[in-house]
Amino acid sequence: MNIYIMVDAEGISGIFDCEQVMSSGSRYSEGRELMVRDINACVEACKEAGAKKVYVRDCHAHGTNVIWSKLSSLADYYIVGYTGQDRFPGLDECDGVILLGYHSMAGTAGGMLEHTMSSASVQNYWVNGQKVGEIAIDAAIVGERGKPVIMVSGDDKACREAEAFLPGVVTAEVKKGITWKGGMLLPPEKAYALIKQKTKEAILKLPHLKPFVFEKPIRLRVELTERGILPPQYSKPYMKIIDGRTYEVEGSSMEEALFRL
Repeated sequence: MNIYIMVDAEGISGIFDCEQVMSSGSRYSEGRELMVRDINACVEACKEAGAKKVYVRDCHAHGTNVIWSKLSSLADYYIVGYTGQDRFPGLDECDGVILLGYHSMAGTAGGMLEHTMSSASVQNYWVNGQKVGEIAIDAAIVGERGKPVIMVSGDDKACREAEAFLPGVVTAEVKKGITWKGGMLLPPEKAYALIKQKTKEAILKLPHLKPFVFEKPIRLRVELTERGILPPQYSKPYMKIIDGRTYEVEGSSMEEALFRL
């Protein structure tokens, strides 16, 4: 089987501060190092569990975070940089997906670095009336293409969110959130060992896990953090304005709806 690892930053072990995940942050170089270490632990476990090919995508911000020279050579492809309107390039060649280093949705009490897509501009997302974060959105995108999410790593809040949406998913809880920028972190080697253990468990469970999908059409609603900055209606004549900071779009798939926002 082939495994796809989608990598965000906020749920990576050792990360607790926005300065570690922003390119302008004073601790960004540290955050990049920590991301690579989680990736390498996960890639190694995939191969040890029998994965034929492993694809890794850096999906945090602009996809330019990984340190090329420090990545494991065991992976088959690293997908970095701008990928256009394909959120999961190469997914069709894979059988299961790991969401590595994910975070809880915006507004989650005690969720470390919680947000949905953009902490600067987005307050909330809903799909078909249900509040969602990036875990459910990405799980639905791959689910529509017949692939199950088999594992999610992050803090305790992200893990509980994943379990609520994805029955049977394996979770690797590498930290416990106390506030949005502080928590209880596993020591490095314990975190990497946990990621490896849970990755292997997830690969064993893959044949029994089902893809996650929402009913179609997808109604994706976004509430912005500031009033008066809705997209010009001439640029998005298909959008439905709900109020001064909330609008909704519809798509035949989760990915289409996401890129219509």
